Amino acid sequence: MHIAPETLRLALTHRSYAYENHGIPTNERLEFLGDSVLGFAVTDYLYRTFAELPEGDLAKLRAALVSTRALARIARGLGVGPHIRLGEGELRTQGADKDSILADTMEALIGAAYLSTSIEAGRQLVLRLVIPLLSDKEAMTVGKDWKTTVQEIAAARALGEISYAITESGPDHSKTFSAVLTIAETPYGSGTGSSKKDAEREAARVTVEELTAGEGQSDILTLVLDHYTLGPS
Repeated sequence: MHIAPETLRLALTHRSYAYENHGIPTNERLEFLGDSVLGFAVTDYLYRTFAELPEGDLAKLRAALVSTRALARIARGLGVGPHIRLGEGELRTQGADKDSILADTMEALIGAAYLSTSIEAGRQLVLRLVIPLLSDKEAMTVGKDWKTTVQEIAAARALGEISYAITESGPDHSKTFSAVLTIAETPYGSGTGSSKKDAEREAARVTVEELTAGEGQSDILTLVLDHYTLGPS
């Protein structure tokens, strides 16, 4: 699939880079367009493939497939991060590996592919990149943020209040943050990251695994794996 060089360059231009370079165009409009192409392609595929699933279950599947975490996972697999044009501030904080920036850039790249080719080519690109996640247990475990998931589990089980203890190390330009998640003064999972949020998310992920003892997988994923065979679109 050929993407026009100027369109590709635009898709890889984060707003932080544009701001530091005299207000050149950013990838945000392409991101907006790509989000629509992504949503259409995934919705169409799920509707046609899982004919017996009700609307609510289809919505859960779609949410997992188009989530920030899923798109960031795809971007890392493609090696997108090092090619994103970032401002100095984002470069110092490892912006090329942030889920939000990676996911937004993937949407912009999908938008760029659509503009440079056709809606059908854009749809096929989405299917090649996104649909394989249906058989990826880690990617499909939850369609929500890990912190939201652990909050819901703690509330459902009346475990108590959640808090995060944060420590940091390293020089100012390259800090590493560590987080320990505590529920009602009992420590659970811990995690590290290049930002406080990343460390907290990792601690929440580990805590979900501890609390569910491997049962945290989406029941929708189980249905897919047990009752459907995913073939080519």
